[in-house]
Amino acid sequence: MRNVLLALGLTLFAGMATGIGSIIAFWARRSNYRFLSIATGFSAGVMLYVSFVEIFYKGVDSLVESFGDPMGHWVNALSFFGGMALIGVIDALIPHAENPHEIHSETERAPLSDPGAPLPDPAHQHDECINVAHRHRNKKLMRMGLFTALAIAIHNFPEGLATFLAALEDPSLGFAIAVAIALHNIPEGISVSVPIFYATGDRRKAFIYSLLSGLAEPVGAVIAYVALRFLVGGEGGAIPSEVMGVLFGGVAGIMVYISLDELLPTSRAYGKGHDSLFGLAGGMAVMALSLLLMR
Repeated sequence: MRNVLLALGLTLFAGMATGIGSIIAFWARRSNYRFLSIATGFSAGVMLYVSFVEIFYKGVDSLVESFGDPMGHWVNALSFFGGMALIGVIDALIPHAENPHEIHSETERAPLSDPGAPLPDPAHQHDECINVAHRHRNKKLMRMGLFTALAIAIHNFPEGLATFLAALEDPSLGFAIAVAIALHNIPEGISVSVPIFYATGDRRKAFIYSLLSGLAEPVGAVIAYVALRFLVGGEGGAIPSEVMGVLFGGVAGIMVYISLDELLPTSRAYGKGHDSLFGLAGGMAVMALSLLLMR
């Protein structure tokens, strides 16, 4: 029970990092895009290294023990690509215009941290049309913000499961993944806050929506864990090793997809020169060192 609570706590920590993104958007006088670039690159490095070096082989060990060699390797490979396919399907169902990793310019973000900064006005119309145009624009922005929050919430379900399962099996590994996913969630929090703030003018509401989008991670982890215990749980609710092996293979695939499709492109967009590569190499090095020290 103690491990379950620890795993849930780490998953909650990772999910709530969307709120940190909101805080940065509201109170930072100048956005540090290079920090976001290195941080998201670092997160990708942690996820890629731990997926291929640790989680993938945890799946192999469990599945070979259950199904033998070579069948266990085949099942693990299928689980890995199944995880990639799952998150790919989720990604395909989210409209491109509401992509949760959309980058907002300094001009767009300025009024969040400085109430005296002018709001960007895309409509150059006559005075009598301005109010109508702003109302229409506000509805569109609110819709965009809510869709972005929903998109992030859907993405965060498998991310929450990844963090929870890793922490359940190995708390130190779960901590590393939780930190990586938390860094990944910071720019997502900004992406929710910006359109909702412009639509409502309410910082508190933008912050709450941003925070709620991150709650999908612990909620998804709890739902998945309860379902697994009831559907496949053995004596005392223990999850069989072959099921854990399939889940680990799938989690590795999910994390590799997130790193290559979301984190690295976002890191490149925010940074300059080799910032994303420095972050990637740093994340891998820190993860490698932590795994070596824990042996």
